[in-house]
Amino acid sequence: MQADPMGEAPEDLSLAGSVVDQAIATMMERNIGPLSAASALLGGAIGILSRMLDEPAVIRVLENAIAAVRAGELRELQGGAAVDGRSA
Repeated sequence: MQADPMGEAPEDLSLAGSVVDQAIATMMERNIGPLSAASALLGGAIGILSRMLDEPAVIRVLENAIAAVRAGELRELQGGAAVDGRSA
């Protein structure tokens, strides 16, 4: 389902997030490493995007994600801690 013209999130976004959270919990319970789990989720997400969008659009999505990482948005979500625990 697409977002509406007012920029509202799709009504099924919360459900999708819940399903992903359950998948992550299952992978952790099965002792799948975090990097493997994240790589599998990212690969699946890219697969979905590639079925819906052309390559240039997928590249723009990925470039936006890279820009967010470079801008420190992930550190903000983590409370300012770097991966190794140091403050960013």
